[in-house]
Amino acid sequence: MTQQWFRIGMTAIFILSFSLRFWGLDRFNTLVFDEVYFAQFGNNYLTRTPFFNAHPPLSQYIIGLGIWIGNHIPFWQNSVNGLTGSLLSPWSYRWANAFTGSLIPLIVVVLTYQLSYRRGLALLAGFFTACDGLFLVESRYALSNIYIVIFGLIGQWFLLLALEKQNKQRWFCLAIAGISFGASVGTKWNGLWFLTGAYGMWIAAWIIRWLQSFAPSPRLPLFSYLRPFISPNHEQVKKQVNNIQTPLQNLTQINILQMLSFLGIIPGLMYSLIWIPHLQLDQRYGFIEVHEQILNFHLHLGGNNSSVHPYCAAWYKWPLLTRPMAYYYQTAASFKDPLPVLGPPLPSGTGKVVYDVHAMGNPFLWWFALAAMLFLVGMLFVKIVLPGIQQKQVFISKNLGVDTWIGLYIVINYAANFLPWVKVTRCVFIYHYMCAVVFTFIAIAWFVDQCLRSYYRGLRILGLTITFTIIVAFVFWMPIYLGLPLTTDDYRMRMWFNSWI
Repeated sequence: MTQQWFRIGMTAIFILSFSLRFWGLDRFNTLVFDEVYFAQFGNNYLTRTPFFNAHPPLSQYIIGLGIWIGNHIPFWQNSVNGLTGSLLSPWSYRWANAFTGSLIPLIVVVLTYQLSYRRGLALLAGFFTACDGLFLVESRYALSNIYIVIFGLIGQWFLLLALEKQNKQRWFCLAIAGISFGASVGTKWNGLWFLTGAYGMWIAAWIIRWLQSFAPSPRLPLFSYLRPFISPNHEQVKKQVNNIQTPLQNLTQINILQMLSFLGIIPGLMYSLIWIPHLQLDQRYGFIEVHEQILNFHLHLGGNNSSVHPYCAAWYKWPLLTRPMAYYYQTAASFKDPLPVLGPPLPSGTGKVVYDVHAMGNPFLWWFALAAMLFLVGMLFVKIVLPGIQQKQVFISKNLGVDTWIGLYIVINYAANFLPWVKVTRCVFIYHYMCAVVFTFIAIAWFVDQCLRSYYRGLRILGLTITFTIIVAFVFWMPIYLGLPLTTDDYRMRMWFNSWI
């Protein structure tokens, strides 16, 4: 793929993401789900109203800035409400999130390209991200989670950029990565797992380097596990493997002092600076005291069951999408009725039209992506662990291919953002999976890219079938992502399982 087509593809992905996020952005003239907190908190910073914030304040700063800019734009002011404490249009407190969410697929594109140097793979990863429903819903309302993801991904991207730079250019990229990781944590504490993934990859690279010192003489990598994905011409494959590189192979060029400085001190400093405006506004607590209050708040939210909140979903329910979440649900008597806002429900049997905003991922994208993640785990076992078992010797081959490094990056970062939730006992929700699931989108993009580049026609058809299915599923469930009116029958047709309702 030429660079020109790569740019055209990125532009098309951005236009798709931008259009879906801004179309009908002010559809519901009310506060949807946690907008009752985040939109109001953003406005509180503008009105200088002190308040307690149960999360770090960065996302609310951005929402507040969006409100200030939105109030100075003479468009999209047709509908207003005073639910945030000021008379505002829904567009003014949502547009910053919509724009930020539009950029996430592009960040996935450049991150994946920097990881692999494969333009087709990068575009697939960005396109699949643009076809996800949960990211679409979270981007259309004044919520916080997209900021965790975008800052975490930017940190990962600049870390990869730093690995191909030298001296001052490397230091600059590492500093930007540290600032971005600090901003992710400054949105919500679970942003820390993006930084944990970076440290996980760095430690893994050093372990691999050490174990490679015990390896026997290099030979052609074991391709039996991936044989259907490659040309049978092994000499050509061997030449390609030797020529293709990835920045991850340079991770051991970063020493522990640089890691602690750029990805330790700088993120901590950035996180601390983020709190200054909030602590100046609400002077009841100092820096330490406010963190004690936040920790105490989360510890007392209650157990992870429906008695605490009807949409509580433990970590093991996320990957299979067994318990998505309704952010908004109202009914109307007919399509001609005004759009409903929160209020008393219609009498039983009179609501013939459903307006539902469902925080639910694209089901087939998530299921395919989970399968691709499991495939990568198996590939890593075959490429890294199995040779040592076969030869009864602890070592790692010296000629690990680029796909092994890509798989290692995806699996480690997925695990870093997912596994910490296993120990969390408070009520958690499907949106807490966003930081992890984005790496599964890269995983399914890798799998589809392998299929499309395969020598075997059947696998190329499989790659196209997966892509087409994801697109069709996205279109099919789009009404519940955008809150479009549906008949009760059309709504039930999209609720495949009782646990989805």
